[in-house]
Amino acid sequence: MKPRRPVVAVTPGEPAGIGPDLVLTLARERFDANIVAVADMAMLAGRAEQLGIEIEILAMEDPPPEPMPGRLLVHHIPLPVASESGRPDPRNASYVVDCIEAAARRCLGGTWQAMVTGPVNKAVINEGGIPFTGHTEYLADVTGAGMPVMMLATEELRVALVTTHLPLARVPEAITAARLDTTLAVLDRDLRTRFGIARPRIIVCGLNPHAGEGGHLGREEIEVIQPALDRAREAGIDVRGPLPADTAFNPDLLAGADVVLAMYHDQGLPVLKHTGFGRAVNVTLGLPIIRTSVDHGTALDLAGSGRADAGSLVAATAMAVRMAGTGRP
Repeated sequence: MKPRRPVVAVTPGEPAGIGPDLVLTLARERFDANIVAVADMAMLAGRAEQLGIEIEILAMEDPPPEPMPGRLLVHHIPLPVASESGRPDPRNASYVVDCIEAAARRCLGGTWQAMVTGPVNKAVINEGGIPFTGHTEYLADVTGAGMPVMMLATEELRVALVTTHLPLARVPEAITAARLDTTLAVLDRDLRTRFGIARPRIIVCGLNPHAGEGGHLGREEIEVIQPALDRAREAGIDVRGPLPADTAFNPDLLAGADVVLAMYHDQGLPVLKHTGFGRAVNVTLGLPIIRTSVDHGTALDLAGSGRADAGSLVAATAMAVRMAGTGRP
């Protein structure tokens, strides 16, 4: 008997952004999986009409029908108020979060095998009265994960983060021995089990300029980061650092590494997005479910225009399909 195709859920994110546009384009792609959009069916149909896309939108069934080009399966979650392209409404904040939670719960229960998330507008969600710092943190709460690790990946480069969506002033206090120990352990384990890398080689950035310059520009490297790297080596993890962030991305160093671990969001991600924006995939490690995401925002000015680039969502969906089917990207 032919194995049942995995079900991969896709949440469009902010309904006024480009997420719905991008999800509609997935109906043109061929994946070895059943792709289901978790969204408002009428909203997707309206956006398809606005874009001039001919598409068959069907309610999700179990078992799902055979995947066909031009067909999109939808797990319907209703919008509180009608959405207009480019004009986000905080009254729809609950809808955005409900879509994410519905996908996560079904992945946790084994009904679906992976989830892919489209871009959200954190400010609008918070304006809607829902505290929300990001997908990574929210999914950790929903799934009961201890501490997930955010990693963005292209074909050429992987960058993981010790801290994610924090004000810069709060980063130093968040880089603790416990956080570093957990991050390195999760990164090493998931690169082995989910990416098939037998012995991951990890480059670790310092926090301060010149990695602290021997303590003259900060002591976090001496007092917190270096001891954590020593403990990781004792545990059999292949780590190098802490290295100055302005040289850690040297091509010669990257040639001997599988991932760079940055201390904070804007230390590592500008480099990755400079080299691979629009085709990078955000992968959340350390969760009991498979979750990938796009590498860009809601692009409200492009919503409904037909000019949005679906490359990152296609790449994120393809990676989720591979991981759901084989356990590896």
